[in-house]
Amino acid sequence: MHNLALALHRRGAQVTGSDDEIFEPAKSRLAAAGLLPAEEGWFPEKVSAELDAVIVGMHARPDNPELLKAQELGLRVYSFPEFIYEASRDKQRVVIGGSHGKTSITSLILHVLRFHGRKFDYAVGAQLEGFDLMVQLTEDAPIIIIEGDEYLSSPIDRRPKFHLYQHHIGVISGISWDHINVFPTEEMYREQFKIFADMTPKAGTLIYDQDDEQVQLVTVPSNPDVTYIGYGPHEHVIRNGKTFLLNKKDEEVPVQVFGEHNLRNISAAKEVCKCLGIKGKDFYEALGTFKGAARRLELVREGNGSVVYKDFAHAPSKLKATATAFKKQYPKRKLVACLELHTFSSLNPQFLPQYAHTFDAPDVAVVYFNPHVLEHKRLPPLPPEAVTQAFQRPDLQVFTDSKLLAEFLHAQNWHDANLLMMSSGTFDGLDLAQLATEVTR
Repeated sequence: MHNLALALHRRGAQVTGSDDEIFEPAKSRLAAAGLLPAEEGWFPEKVSAELDAVIVGMHARPDNPELLKAQELGLRVYSFPEFIYEASRDKQRVVIGGSHGKTSITSLILHVLRFHGRKFDYAVGAQLEGFDLMVQLTEDAPIIIIEGDEYLSSPIDRRPKFHLYQHHIGVISGISWDHINVFPTEEMYREQFKIFADMTPKAGTLIYDQDDEQVQLVTVPSNPDVTYIGYGPHEHVIRNGKTFLLNKKDEEVPVQVFGEHNLRNISAAKEVCKCLGIKGKDFYEALGTFKGAARRLELVREGNGSVVYKDFAHAPSKLKATATAFKKQYPKRKLVACLELHTFSSLNPQFLPQYAHTFDAPDVAVVYFNPHVLEHKRLPPLPPEAVTQAFQRPDLQVFTDSKLLAEFLHAQNWHDANLLMMSSGTFDGLDLAQLATEVTR
């Protein structure tokens, strides 16, 4: 939301906003642009009939006093995806959906388009190198690349975000049940992607992971007016911890990302770029300088015999893909991998069995969660032994105290060993930089 505010401010709009809590880096960035509210909180008296529109984020509740005032005045209230659609009505819209990989695919496409000087707008879920904002909306860009997630649009609009963008080119990177608090069954969750697939318009294109069984159930080529394009992992070789793509001439193209999931992401991005007029050789030329999106298998520090990476992985499919890829990339090194259970789904006893055997790849597997987060999410207590049972790994190390976790990690033998930290949170403030320095000595 703060990136959207900054993008609209840059476009010349008069932007004001409210929030009950504003964290970094949003706070500093809004302050630098002169958009930081004088005080935190909700002030319905500031909502007047002079406003052209109100954009409401998912953090607000349906009974938010400012939202209620806007509704009372009959103002146009947009959710984030509704507004993005309105701002891009006259553009070609590319929407990247999927339970996993969508941020990386979107990032890859943006990198390639920027490398070749193409004009485009975008909305992406991570900070990218070379992009100062996560949203860009201009008057003249002919296309917009949108990371379209399946979560709800707003507190008063329970539709998944990616249903509102009305794509011309759509991507489904994979389907793996998530958001159990919104989609209580796997069938209900999968149905959202079926709706997305069926929304592909006449002369539109749907690009999908042809090896994903759940995706296969929703992307049956049923509309003769739609172009269906399936993809798999890009051809490649791994040598000395480095990945090289193989192009049509069997030439090796070095890349800075790795893992089968990223090789699939590259294939998806290549198909999208092809639809946008980027030739294969131009795609590979740009790909060599792509370092990945922030917190998506992001290198923290590298030493002579060890590396430390962090990753946003938290869902079962993401956990398995990332841990397996890391072990395959460095097969001769011990892998210590740590996962933080942080989301509603990952901490829910009903969902936890989905993690069975997803954490088998690491030599040392560690799971951390904060019991206070369970209280905040109004979930029942979670005994550590229940986590071990759910993961189906008897030697799993489970911690509920971040200080004890840090002590355990510091005590490991890091000779010829790598560390992988996976979370959508922060391990409750664990100093990863300091830990990484010790690991890579």
